[in-house]
Amino acid sequence: MEDSSAVWDKWDLVCDNAWKVHIAKFSLLVGLIFGYLITGCIADWVGRRPVLLCSIIFILIFGLTVALSVNVTMFSTLRFFEGFCLAGIILTLYALRIELCPPGKRFMITMVASFVAMAGQFLMPGLAALCRDWQVLQALIICPFLLMLLYWSVFPESLRWLMATQQFESAKKLILHFIQKNCMNPESDIKGVMPELEKELSRRPKKVCIVKMVGTRNLWKNIVVLCVNSLTGYGIHHCFARSMMGHEVKVPLLENFYADYYTMASIALASCLAMCVVVRFLGRRGGLLLFMILTALASLLQLGLLNLIGKYSQHPDSGMSDSVKDKFSITFSIVGMFASHAVGSLSVFFCAEITPTVIRCGGLGLVLASAGFGMLTAPIIELHNQKGYFLHHIIFACCTLICIICILLLPESRNQSLPESLSNGEHYTRQPLLPHKKGEQPLLLTNAELKDYSGLHDAAATAGDALPDGATANGLRNRTTSFERGTQSPQSSGQSPRGLPCAHRPPAARRPRRRSPGAACPVRTPPRQFPDCGLDAEM
Repeated sequence: MEDSSAVWDKWDLVCDNAWKVHIAKFSLLVGLIFGYLITGCIADWVGRRPVLLCSIIFILIFGLTVALSVNVTMFSTLRFFEGFCLAGIILTLYALRIELCPPGKRFMITMVASFVAMAGQFLMPGLAALCRDWQVLQALIICPFLLMLLYWSVFPESLRWLMATQQFESAKKLILHFIQKNCMNPESDIKGVMPELEKELSRRPKKVCIVKMVGTRNLWKNIVVLCVNSLTGYGIHHCFARSMMGHEVKVPLLENFYADYYTMASIALASCLAMCVVVRFLGRRGGLLLFMILTALASLLQLGLLNLIGKYSQHPDSGMSDSVKDKFSITFSIVGMFASHAVGSLSVFFCAEITPTVIRCGGLGLVLASAGFGMLTAPIIELHNQKGYFLHHIIFACCTLICIICILLLPESRNQSLPESLSNGEHYTRQPLLPHKKGEQPLLLTNAELKDYSGLHDAAATAGDALPDGATANGLRNRTTSFERGTQSPQSSGQSPRGLPCAHRPPAARRPRRRSPGAACPVRTPPRQFPDCGLDAEM
């Protein structure tokens, strides 16, 4: 690699201009943040495919131009636009993967994409060692995006998004294209999709902006909770990394750049492997809660326990040395980096599942932008020469405690269909964290279990004439009386007015019968039990 001091001297990055180095560092992150917010809204309005293609074309232009930078101002500006375009690629590919996969495969496909990205991370130091010039390395990193131009022919537009936004003409063309590619017979439409689609062709497209989320009751709360989780996960990750790197002089494993880089990449890989196991058994919400608790414990122990150990180590009779404190600090840092990486990744995936299709890219943009803000705290702290690092860690440690409470308010999206409209997104409500025991009645019913009985009596009265003899509106046998038919007396029918079920017995049938003076008493029979209402009826 070209000597960095030559670049510093060439671009005058020493003495009073040293702050420009930090500006160049977080220019890419600032571009990512703006890119997530803007391209997310555009992708919900014009589609995922056009945004993906435009982002690939422009990242090729800006990425290759970065290698031709002549000063730090040009470098920082081009890196900003490179991050902007990179955000569009990351966002649209994430949304397309979620919308093309069935419910049982969504998390697995997302993890496969994460493993591929980590493979690139492990290859990066090798490429840097082979390329002796940073300009050659920049061009080598951007060139693979040329292959992504083939995505235009590989990835179709999201059919789910076309149907959700009522673009039925484009949806019909895409369905016919799928039928032709799969060599299927267009007339073998078992579920009658195409006739129903033909009826809706006259409807105008209905597109929704992410701003409409503010008018919802539950959806905006879920997205805000995930934004805070993403911000906390990626923000506190730097605190743990900075704490681990602070002991690089005393720990032989962390004494060079490559060992430090591969250590953090290995922790991220182990975190993804753990997510695959935890989410399988605990679900999205349970896994996110577990990793957030681990993050909070690691942070609080590092802040509190290590300070206590440091005080006792100052006493000569304590038997504790600074090496014990350093080992504890490194252990807590590794656990914290492991758990915080999982928190950030699960927050993004969780948002993609519970956000409706019409605003999915916008919701993803908000959560990913929050993650960018968390990562942006690292170069800002470095810009101030690590001043305020301890307060920075304390703030994020307090945020983890708030997030633990807020995660309990989230719904569970495992094996659930993706919501399409804002009203569908509102139906994702909180369920109990632990499943009900067998035979136990839940205290709160979900929306799918709620039933409306308000029109039961009206429906029964309307359908009364059409029911056969001996049947009722709810399917139970109707023991009719003289109060209902008017053609039979209690003596001739041998039935009692109490024969109807309790919920359907007319008011007149529940009044006591009056006998005229001198009339003979009817013959009374022993009481008989009716299982439908649990009362004794006199025959």
